[in-house]
Amino acid sequence: MGTMPTPAIAALLGLTLAACGLPLPWSFLTALPLAAVLAYAAAAPTRRGVTARLFWAGFGYFALHLWWLGAFLHQLLGAAPLVIVLFALEAAFLAGMAAVAVKLTRTPTGRIWALAGGWVILEWLRFLGPLAFPWPTLGYTLLPTPAIQIADLGGVLLGSVLVTFTAASLAHAWTGRPQIGRQQQGRRPLAPAVLAAVAWAAALGYGATRTPGEGPEQPMRVLRVTFDAFGRASGGLTAQEQFSVQTAASLNRPPGSVIVWSEGAISSPGTRPAPGQTIPAFPGPGISGVGGSEQLTPPGPDPIRQPATYRQFNTVASLDAGGTIQSVSAKARLVPFGEEFPFRPVLGPVYRVIEASLGFTLASMIPNSNPTPLTLNGVLYGAYICYDSVFPWVARALANQGAQVLVNPSNDGWYQGWGVQQHFNMGRVRAIETRRWIVRSVNQGVAGTVNDLGQPVQTTQGGQDLQALDVRPKLLTGTTPYMRLGDWPALILALLMVMYGVRQDRRWNSRLN
Repeated sequence: MGTMPTPAIAALLGLTLAACGLPLPWSFLTALPLAAVLAYAAAAPTRRGVTARLFWAGFGYFALHLWWLGAFLHQLLGAAPLVIVLFALEAAFLAGMAAVAVKLTRTPTGRIWALAGGWVILEWLRFLGPLAFPWPTLGYTLLPTPAIQIADLGGVLLGSVLVTFTAASLAHAWTGRPQIGRQQQGRRPLAPAVLAAVAWAAALGYGATRTPGEGPEQPMRVLRVTFDAFGRASGGLTAQEQFSVQTAASLNRPPGSVIVWSEGAISSPGTRPAPGQTIPAFPGPGISGVGGSEQLTPPGPDPIRQPATYRQFNTVASLDAGGTIQSVSAKARLVPFGEEFPFRPVLGPVYRVIEASLGFTLASMIPNSNPTPLTLNGVLYGAYICYDSVFPWVARALANQGAQVLVNPSNDGWYQGWGVQQHFNMGRVRAIETRRWIVRSVNQGVAGTVNDLGQPVQTTQGGQDLQALDVRPKLLTGTTPYMRLGDWPALILALLMVMYGVRQDRRWNSRLN
């Protein structure tokens, strides 16, 4: 391994880190390869070397963790190599974080801790901005263990703190002995590792003592449909055909049941849904995704050169037994370059080329900055759409407004391989953070229910035929520490790791003096 080029070693360590990620059952071992990544990056002889090593480790990490995106881009555009740009961009963010960390610290030990704390802060930043993409958050790797239950205290990022703190402790124990000349002397510093072991024992003990909440049950019928996502988008599968299939599967359900349909299950071309509108023949009461487009401007005198412009919308609505819409909520987090098109002043020429090939204007949807629960028959449903499920603040905002159960209409027909299971597993943590059940209806993914401990109760994900599950989620109330405090506990702990790294530098300087 010593004869391998530095980028190859770093990339191999990143691949090893991804091989301990979701959805693999041994993902709880992530701290071990992460310790190797931190130690190898921190040991670089120059500041530039630290950033380069973390870039290549990040590139290997994202390339394996998100390999399924290449298959998606190939099917969508026939351009799988484009995914390399995403891998490089995400790796560049890690390198940028490393550049800041090495300005704060100069010793390998100090850098280890600064990189560990910076990693968590970078994960938090991935929840923000037009390029938000929080998919590879380390805290999710705790899902196979009871330790994931600490998410109700500080969210998934508190799990990331546990992982990075453990990794930094191991790397510190390996590299942090006092050095005289070229020889390391003295005992290995084991105090951080002991503290990490105590933190794991506390997290596991806390998780083992959590019990499911009690509340009234709400009968629901959840659909898992198997429509071709690309056929739906291109119009090859008509909206009426989809509606008829889903209606047939929704009939003859248990008394009092509320049906749940997936993202975009109802098409509403030209009209954004609003309370009071009626969807004829809808077998309500129920909750369904409603998608479509609305015209922004009419065509000009020359429709070829001045075509009409449209904006897509992606909403979820509650409808009563007569199909009348009771309440509506729009998608809160839009998919970059899919539902919103950022940096148009800079990327305008690229967008124009794509628009010319597609024959229509790429207009960004309007995100819902204030999601509110849907109301139906006296129950508050915290409904959020597909990509929203990987942003903890959406479910947190809905639960803080009294949502008694979370409902997640999704469409995983775009994904292949790991992407489907990763999306479902990440969404499970929203149940833990808010202590609410989740009901999920999906196109070609995992449908069913997850209880307030994040445990799947009734799910289905296989087969090519439409499936309907009759489920009975519990309606719960109450407030968790995470609902009150958000990500602040995790961010404070991450900053403390950075400060500990700076302190290690000062101790080193005091030894030299």
